[in-house]
Order: sequence, then C-alpha cells, then structure tokens
Amino acid sequence: MTTRPPPRGGPKGRKPPSGKFQPYGDRARTGPRTSARDAAERAARNRGDDAGARDPWTAPGTPHAVAAAAAAAAAAAAKPRPRPARVERDDAAPPRKAPPRPSARPAAKAYAKPVETRPAAQPSPPAPPAGPTRREQRAAASATLASGVQTLTVEADEAGMRIDRFLTARFPLLPFTRVQSIVRKGELRVDGKRAKPNDRLEPGMSVRVPPLRLDQPTERPRSAAREQDDAEFLRSLILYEDADMMVLNKPFGLAVQGGSGTVRHVDGLLAALTGPDGQKPRLVHRLDKDTAGCLIIAKTRLAAATLAKSFRSRAARKIYWALTAGVPRVRQGRVSTYLAKDEPTDADARMRVAKHGDEGASHALTYYAMVDQAAQKLSWLSFKPVTGRTHQLRAHAAHIGHPIVGDPKYFSVENWELPGGIQNRLHLLARRIVIPHPRTGRPVDVSAPLPQHMAQSWNLLGFDASRYDPIVEAPES
Repeated sequence: MTTRPPPRGGPKGRKPPSGKFQPYGDRARTGPRTSARDAAERAARNRGDDAGARDPWTAPGTPHAVAAAAAAAAAAAAKPRPRPARVERDDAAPPRKAPPRPSARPAAKAYAKPVETRPAAQPSPPAPPAGPTRREQRAAASATLASGVQTLTVEADEAGMRIDRFLTARFPLLPFTRVQSIVRKGELRVDGKRAKPNDRLEPGMSVRVPPLRLDQPTERPRSAAREQDDAEFLRSLILYEDADMMVLNKPFGLAVQGGSGTVRHVDGLLAALTGPDGQKPRLVHRLDKDTAGCLIIAKTRLAAATLAKSFRSRAARKIYWALTAGVPRVRQGRVSTYLAKDEPTDADARMRVAKHGDEGASHALTYYAMVDQAAQKLSWLSFKPVTGRTHQLRAHAAHIGHPIVGDPKYFSVENWELPGGIQNRLHLLARRIVIPHPRTGRPVDVSAPLPQHMAQSWNLLGFDASRYDPIVEAPES
C-alpha cells in the first residue's frame, strides 16, 4: 500500500504571511509556528521599531541580519500612517499633493538591498593635552610631600623596581635614610599590605605613602660649563650606545654611587646627560670603586627595568680579568661558598666566607681559568661569576689562596713583595659583558680595554691581551 506524505507547509490553503523572513526561500517553514523570534518580531511591529536593532544574536552582515532588516522595513512601510488633522488654509495657497501610497510588495526590494541606518556624524573630540614630562612629574611629587597621605599607582615602565628605589625616583628630595625608615616601620603599604625594601613592584599596584614633611628646597645654581664638562667626560667613556642603553668604560678610582665623603661619582655625573623629556640615564648594576671596565647604563626607565630583570635572571654573562698572587694548582676550577658581611650595617664592609644558614649569608658561585702566568709568582686569571654578590670575585680569589694584586681588603699573603714596575692598585677589570638588548632581545657584546695600570703590568710581564680566554667554555650555572 502506498501512502502519500502529508503536504509540507501546514494546513491546506494556509500560506506563510508575506513580509516575514523565510530561511528556505519560497518553501514554507515546517517547524513550530510560534518561536521567540516570531514573538519578538510581532512585538517590534506593534511598537513600530526595528527588531533587528534589539536582536543580540544576529551579527551585522549575516543573511539573518539582512533578512531581519528587510522584514523591519516591510513592516514599517505596510503600517498605516496616522492622518494629520485638517487645517484651514488660505485660498491663495496651492493645495498640497497627497504623498504616494507605499507599494504593496516592498519586501523583495528590501531583501535584495538591506536598509542601513547610520547614526548622525558626531564631532570628533578634541585631542587630549600632552602629559607632563618626567621632570615635571618629579617636581609635582616633591611639591606635594606635605599634602598628607598619598596613593600612587605603579606605571608600566616602573615594573620590577624595588619599593625603596620607587620612592626615591618619585620623591628625589626625600633622603634615602628616610625612605628606609618609612618601609622598616611599616608606614608604607602596597595593595594594603606591608612591604619590605627589596620587594618588587608590578604595574597597577597601589602604593600608599604616609605624610612626608620636608623643608622647602633651595634652588642651587647649576654651572652650565661644569655640566658640559661632565657630559663630555661621560661621552669619552662610551663603548656602546643606542637609543635604549649605553655601556661605559668606568675608570679606576671613580665610584659608581655616592657615599660618605664621595662627591664625584657616575650616578651624579649622569645628570649631565638628562634628555629633553627630563629622563636621566640610570644605573643598572654596580662595580667597586677600584674596579675598571664595562658598566651598563639605561637611558629610559623601561630599559632599566628590563636590564635589571636580565641580571636577576642571570641572563647576563660577565667576564673579569685579574692579576693574582701565585699560580693555582688547578688551572680551571669552580668556587662555591656562602658570603656574609663582617659588619652588616656597613655597606662597604669586608665579606667573609660563611656557612649555610648563617645570618646574612648568601650563596656565591664563580668559575675561574688561568690564562697565563709569570715566573710562578703571578697569574693572569679570568673569572666568570654566576651570582653577583658584593666583593664576590675578590673574596673568592682570596679564598682559593690567590688574592688579587693591589686589593687593600683581601690581600694578605705573608712575605710577599710587589714586583718592581707594578703599581699597587687593584688589578681587576670587568673585561666583557653580554646581555640581551632591552627592546630587541638580541645579545649586546661589549669588551673593555685594560686600564692604564693593568696595561703597564701586562706589558711588563709579557702577557698578550689578545690571547684566547678559556673561561668562555666554563658552564653558565
């Protein structure tokens, strides 16, 4: 027995209403006659607005969106308009022609070309004024020291900064001892929590600063001639420079930072290279006063934060040259100890080899290799420090029994006389540094020449500075 399928399209004789969207062309829908979309469309037609504008599920430009716009246009055209009230007119006025009645079938044309409603052009907002420079920000921060409690927000270029350095940068007139006192007493809060001086900041953090009181600063006249001399002196030390960083050849005897009785230092001289935007070049790491060689300087705060992270993650590679007393039995070796200060309160105190767990003890790791020796009395040693502790190389050289010549803190060899022609100065050079560039990430490889007193000793002992350095093959960790 053969049965005929029921007709598609519902009860016989019923046709789909005109003007509605038919997703399958002329074929009638076989699903439910009432849906959420149908209800929304009917409600929209009753209100007289566009249902497509209220439809959050239909993306603009899709077939459903085009069909919805066409249906809305057809409904708006088919709806009868209210007849205006009759107004008495002057006989001389010409009669107004009646507007043409809408076509009975506008849906096809509306489906072929959807109706687009564009908002009226809005006047463009005025450009925001240029923000203050770094110099203006520091001046404003210093001027508001006595205004009470302040809440500061860490910017993107201040990421990774220590909390004490952050306060020093924001409030340059605030003494560093006062900064340390604020943090130590718990008066400063980061995101509502107490902070330690060595805590690192991240962008977006909220730093609550207590009321700060300072005497009004007196403007000290700055000598333009002296600033020019300082700038020329620093430029004569540049080994590498680009828009983000530079590497200086720090001379022997020049301190990196100020201290008790230290007036002339690299950090102070860098003020002469302050840019037009008020940004002063910043130190990234430190060298001892009597250590010569490569010193990295960041030109922007963002570059300083990135380079500092490279040092903390040990992505920077450093090689030092030294002239030491005696000849080590093991030509290449590894020194791994714990170092602690003899006087914890003294920043320049002598470091001693400590035990694991001692108060203030930090692990220090150094690789060394002997490049050359002279008469079994002096050695040219090359060091590769993995960690960066205070006086690490000087303390490790003394620990293995071969202190660095001219070291006033760690040289303690009995009955040892300085060979003639060799100056009694620290023979330690930051020879080479390789570090990822703060913006491109590519390695920046810079080498420093021997300082004058070391070059004199090398010539006297017959050492060739171009000789192969075996320390480059030492492990990196």
